[in-house]
Formats: sequence, C-alpha cells, structure tokens
Amino acid sequence: MTATNLSIPALRDAVRGRVIVPQDVDYDPTRFTVSAVFDDRRPAAIVRAADVEDVRRVVTLARETGLELAIRNGGHSMAGHSTTDGGIVLDLRELKGLEIDPVRRIASAEGGLTAGEYTTAAAEYGLATGFGDTASVGISGITLGGGIGYLVRQHGLTIDNLIAAEIVTADGELRHVDVEHEPDLFWAIRGGGGNFGVVTRFTYRLHPVDTIVGGMLMLPATPEVIAGFIALADEAPEELSTIANVMTAPPMPFLPAELHGKLVLLALMSHAGDVEAGLRTVEPFRKLATPIADMLRPGRYPDMYPPEEGEYRPLAVTRTMFLDTLDTGVAQTIIDHLEASDAPMRVTQLRVLGGAMARVPSDATAFAHRSSRIMANLASFYQGPDDRARREAWIDAFATALRQDDQGAYVNFLSEEGEEGVRRAYPSPTWERLAAIKGRYDPTNLFRLNHNIPPRADREARAAAA
Repeated sequence: MTATNLSIPALRDAVRGRVIVPQDVDYDPTRFTVSAVFDDRRPAAIVRAADVEDVRRVVTLARETGLELAIRNGGHSMAGHSTTDGGIVLDLRELKGLEIDPVRRIASAEGGLTAGEYTTAAAEYGLATGFGDTASVGISGITLGGGIGYLVRQHGLTIDNLIAAEIVTADGELRHVDVEHEPDLFWAIRGGGGNFGVVTRFTYRLHPVDTIVGGMLMLPATPEVIAGFIALADEAPEELSTIANVMTAPPMPFLPAELHGKLVLLALMSHAGDVEAGLRTVEPFRKLATPIADMLRPGRYPDMYPPEEGEYRPLAVTRTMFLDTLDTGVAQTIIDHLEASDAPMRVTQLRVLGGAMARVPSDATAFAHRSSRIMANLASFYQGPDDRARREAWIDAFATALRQDDQGAYVNFLSEEGEEGVRRAYPSPTWERLAAIKGRYDPTNLFRLNHNIPPRADREARAAAA
C-alpha cells in the first residue's frame, strides 16, 4: 500500500474493526464531526478500531504509507483535527472499557469513552473525575489538552488527576507511561495534545462527588452584573466552579419571546460539596439582579451536562484567551461588541480559574498556564461561506479589544490559528521541551493533525533551509 494507492481489502484484512469507505451508506454520518465547518473533508477510509492491536496496525500503516492520520473520539476539535481529506481516520469510539475501583478511587478508562459515559458510570459510586462541560466530548482530547471543567477549582485539571496512560507511539509500540516509566512522555501528554501518540487507556484518580448544588442561572447582561458575577466567582469557595456565557438568549421554551435574541448572562454553576454550604454559596449570585431564570438546586453531578443538540451542527468562528481582570469597563467592551454584531448567535464565555489548578507548579505538566485567572472564549455563528469572512473580522477585532497582559491560550479551545496560536498555548520553555520530546518519539511528525509542535530536528532543518 502507498499513499496514492490504499488497498482497502488489505486494510480490512489487517484489522478486526470495521473499515468504512466513501461507498458505504454510513460513510457521511461516521465522518461528520460536531462542527459542520469541516464537512468538505473526505477521508479515504475510517477505521473503527476494535482493540489496541488495531490502533497499532493503523499507526504503522500511516507511517509506512505516508497517509495523513487523524485521531477521532468525540469529534469536537475546533480546528478540524478529528478528520482528514484523503487520509485515514482512526476512530476510537468502540474502545469503551471502564473499570472503577471505588475503594482505591481509581478508574481505568479506554480512550473511546466520552465524558458523559465516564461521569455517569463513576456517579454510581458517588465519585467523579473532572472533565469538561459537554457529555459528548471524548475523554482523550480533553485530557491531552489539559481539561478545564466543573471541578477545576476544587480538584484541578483533568491531567492533575491522571495517574498513568497507555499510548501507541509513532513506531507502533504500546507504552505504559507514568511518573516513573518514561516520565518525559508522561509529562508531555499532560497538556501537549495529540502530538505524541494515540492514548488507548487512561488511569484517573476519582473524588467523592455525590449531590451538588448547581444548574443554570440567567441574569440580565449589564456591565455591573457581569463584573459582579466574575468577582463573586473569584471569591467563592473552591467547591464552586462557574461558566458565565454573555450571549444572545436562545429561544428556550421558558423564556418570553421578547427576550429571544437579547443579551443575557447565562451561567452554569456547580458547587460540589455540602448542600447547605452550596445553597449559601450561590445565593449572592441570585442577588446581583432579578433572575430571568433560576434553576439552581441540589442534584446529581452528571445532570450538569446539558442535553445534546441532536442533529444540530453549527458553523462558528471562535477565539480563546486568558484575561487578568474583568471590571465593568471590560464588561462594557464585551456588551458593545456583542451588540454591534447581527450574527444569529454570538457569545463570550467566561470561566474563573484558580484554586487547585493554580497550586500545581507551571512546569509540572505541559499545560503551563497555572496562574491564569480568567479564560474567555469568543464565538460567532455564521450562515455559510459567504458570511464567514465578516464574522471572522468581527471576532478578530473583538479579541484584540479584549486582550490583556496574559497572552496565553488554552490549546483545547484553539481554532485554526496556525503556529502563532499554538505558540500562545505553550510558553517558550514548555515549547522547547515538547519539541525535544516530539523529536524522540515522533521524529517524522506522523502525529501532525493537531495543534502541532514540530519535532526539534524537523524544525531546525526547516529553519536552516529557509
């Protein structure tokens, strides 16, 4: 098999899992990602890996043929890295094994699980590991990029609870990595993204998380309310994590029609601790203004994941950044930019960080933004190729107006921003160490469909050639 002549029969003979090609009736449903932005990409084949050996064989095939290799689990990559045009998609969604040890509070999870599947299973024991805020996100992608979710202030990033991993590297070998076994590689996969291989199994630490106080709180979007919400979230006990979305109100059935499309602050809040303490903690947020909707109540932790959107697959442009502070002036800038747009949906998402995440040294993992205080994610939906350019221009101007001293970025929320964007995700010392590790484990840059860190030797050769 070569890059220009892939033998599908030979590929099917080589793996136990199913091989899906353009002629198959389920090719489109299988190749589509969460975002419709990348629908024009058509892989030559999609391999639904049945086991670790399938993963090893596909990695070896891609290395030997030169075919572009995309790794897919949840399909949420904002840069389209879950698919390829003309290459092979290695689809992990059949790898669903999960073993939970409630006594030791450890979980062994295969790389095809989603955050919702894992969280629901762990909740049966009153336990949880913090992932993100969407049930259908794959645990692989969110872990490899860091993992900022509802437990980030109390229990840190997902990677702060990663004990070990099994990873297939570019040479086709399955490696067990932890702090004692190949510690450099273990350091790199905790924030370095998919640059270093295909993780087929993760071992996580679990925490007691049973009844929480959480849900949605919707408030008017004024500068005082937005700044006040962020100040309260920053001062709150670490058991509380929040996601504040300043956005156009969607047509939710419980909202009056006159509010649809108007700016609101839609907050998702989760206090994982004593219920009475949680009720006291969320009360000041209710007093910022008369709530438009108040759904904060005791419940189960998995209920924090909102229902999936079904067949809805948006077109959106996005930007991510960290902010040092958010006062009424910054809040007014957010409101002004959102009101100046007529996009069908536009949003600024604000997450106050700190807590357990900030207590880990910045060089302990490849996620180095431990001192960043607030994460801001900007998004604008658009209605087709002709509409994209002006939405992109708007979001670039918005990001420029908001940018402060913290120039970093969270790699999991980066869109297609090239090397400049990737360099914002990794400060220079982190970048250099990652490039050196990449040079050892993936010298030919086989794993390049990601926010790519070229191997040091490759990067130096390109610089010399220029």
